[in-house]
Amino acid sequence: MAQAINQPLCFRYIITMRIYKIENRNIKPINTETFDFEKEIRKVFENNLDELFSLTFVKSEFKVKNVGIDTLGFDEELNAFTIIEYKRRKNSGIVDQGLAYLSILLNNKSDFIVEYQSCCKD
Repeated sequence: MAQAINQPLCFRYIITMRIYKIENRNIKPINTETFDFEKEIRKVFENNLDELFSLTFVKSEFKVKNVGIDTLGFDEELNAFTIIEYKRRKNSGIVDQGLAYLSILLNNKSDFIVEYQSCCKD
């Protein structure tokens, strides 16, 4: 029997920040890498979801009701789906897009559960 999903969606925001390393009690900036295409950064995140966010990777480019979700993950500890959307530039409409994803999840929860069970449960 399918386990109920208690929390419908987990919002996580990644803010751009400089990264430093410590050498002899001093910090030095680490050079960052830029990605030319959204697909490149998506692959890096998807291949490392567990290490970065403790998430189980469910599906890339998950489609529900003609809406594409870049990466669908599942948080086993919170028992919640996590939708990751990648942007190359700042986008003022991202909050509205997040709310639209929440609505899609709430109205189509069974599609998310079936996808999770087909990829992640034996």
